[in-house]
Amino acid sequence: MTSSYLIGLIGAGIGPSLSPALHEREADHHGLRYLYRLIDITEAGLAPEAAGELVRTARRLGFDGLNITHPCKQTVIPHLDELSPDAAVLGAVNTVTFDGDRAIGHNTDWIGFAESFARGLPDAVTHRIVQLGAGGAGAAIAHALLTLGADRLTIADTDPVKARSLTEELTARFGSGRAAVADTDGVASSLAEADGLVHATPTGMAHHPGLPLPADLLHPGLWVADIVYRPLETELLRAARAVGCRTLDGGGMVVHQAAHAFRLFTGVEPDAERMLGHLTEIIAF
Repeated sequence: MTSSYLIGLIGAGIGPSLSPALHEREADHHGLRYLYRLIDITEAGLAPEAAGELVRTARRLGFDGLNITHPCKQTVIPHLDELSPDAAVLGAVNTVTFDGDRAIGHNTDWIGFAESFARGLPDAVTHRIVQLGAGGAGAAIAHALLTLGADRLTIADTDPVKARSLTEELTARFGSGRAAVADTDGVASSLAEADGLVHATPTGMAHHPGLPLPADLLHPGLWVADIVYRPLETELLRAARAVGCRTLDGGGMVVHQAAHAFRLFTGVEPDAERMLGHLTEIIAF
C-alpha cells in the first residue's frame, strides 16, 4: 500500500519556492504519494500573526506537516503545543509536525546551513564573521556558525533591538566574546577585518531585489554566503564574485533543511545528494 502525505508551506511571497518540487521529486523516488501546497499569507491578505490559525486549520484539513518560512518562523511559536530542543533554543520554527491534536515545532534551518557550509566552503577561515539579519533564519545560521567553531560573529540588523537580543542569547549559549552587535555604521569597519560575510535577510529574493549593503564594502579577502536561493545567483553573490570573493549560494541550505524536514514528515531517509541534483534540474527548467 502506497503511503500518502499532504504537506504545506506557510509564508509570504512564496510563489517562487522550490520546496514543492524538491519534496515531491524525492517522494517520487521512494514511491510515496506526496502533495506539497503553498499557503501564501500575502495572497490571502493575512498578517504573520495568522500563522497559528493557519497551522490549526491545516491540521483540521488533514495536512501531515508544514514548513514555515519568512515572516512566520517566530510568530507561529506561541500557537504550537511543543518545540523540539533545537527550535526551543533558537526561538524559531521552520517545520511543524502533527501528533494527533498536537502541533510540534522543529528547526532544520541551522543544520541545513551547517551541512551546506561544510560542503561548499570546507576550508573557509572563520575567525571573524559578519552576519546581516537577526530574524528567524538569522538565529539559526548564527547558531550554526558558532557551533561550527566561528571565533567571533558580528550581527547587524535593520532592527537593532532584534540584533541585540540575538547577540545576548548567543553569548549566553556560547560564551562571552563570541557574538557582538554592529550598527549600520559599524558594518563597514567590521567587514574590513572579517574573514566572511553571511547574508540572512530577504533582500535579493525574487520579490525583494537589490543588495543588502553597498558593494564597495566587499573585498577579495572575504568569503560570502547567501541564504537566498531564488534566484541562486543573487546580486550580492554576483558583486562578491566580481571582486574575487569565494561564494556560497542558498541552494545547499534549502536542500539540506528540506531533507531533514522530509525525514520528519515521512520517517523515510532522503538522499541529499540526489536532492541537490533535483535542485539543479529544477532551476535549469
